[in-house]
Amino acid sequence: MQEFFDNPVVQGGVAPFVVALAVAFAFFAVRLGGLALAAALATAAYLLGGVVFPPVSAQQKVLVISLAMPVAGVLVDLAFKPARSAGPLLGLVVGALALWVGINVLKQKELAAMLVTGAGLVALAGWQTAALFALRDQPIRAGAAALALGLGIAVCALLSASGSYALYGASIGAGAGAFLLVQVLLGRSIAAGATFTLVAGAACGLLLTGAVLASPLPWYAAALLALIPAVVRLPLPQGGVWLQAIAACAYAGIAALAACLLAWPEVQQRLGL
Repeated sequence: MQEFFDNPVVQGGVAPFVVALAVAFAFFAVRLGGLALAAALATAAYLLGGVVFPPVSAQQKVLVISLAMPVAGVLVDLAFKPARSAGPLLGLVVGALALWVGINVLKQKELAAMLVTGAGLVALAGWQTAALFALRDQPIRAGAAALALGLGIAVCALLSASGSYALYGASIGAGAGAFLLVQVLLGRSIAAGATFTLVAGAACGLLLTGAVLASPLPWYAAALLALIPAVVRLPLPQGGVWLQAIAACAYAGIAALAACLLAWPEVQQRLGL
């Protein structure tokens, strides 16, 4: 049995998907089906032994921040009506946390490079969080964006020889896939809310910044992945939930595939392949 749970496919895909599916079905009636994404990430973190407190490595910091986001998300969904400025403000907070995630790498750089890289981290993580938070009332688009982002991060990180980031990205994709599948099976959308989108935005934004710092993942591939929340805003066909989910996933998947193809030559060159 231990060998089964030591399998990377199980750790990053199968187990997070099954847990997320159960959580989405259990909580969608109380508008907290978005907890599926946090459940998927927490499952992967447990199986990979990645949660350490206080966190030391960049990866541990990403996990601690991402797994704290459901608390804020539930509070927003149940107790507050977010103002228009909520998304940008949350983006600034996560962007600032991205500096904490990357501080060990940043402080090794020259001042000019440190400032430029730091600004890029803030922009990447902040944009990702704000852009996904803006999809909180559009569960199909939010699910498709998180699915493509998670799988895109997984493939790009794997190409960049960053296996743990790849597994955590895959778990995000698995959780989002479960969230979408519940909607397809029910034949109607279920609430995503801040519970889903805050976790998706923070986790994907911080995983991207971590992958850029820790591996030869080029910044322009990360930037293309970061555009996925905007891409899924393209018009969706009139019809059932399944048709809209397929269309949204297709939009996001094309952008994710383009980012992976764009990353490969640069990664290949840096790794000397």
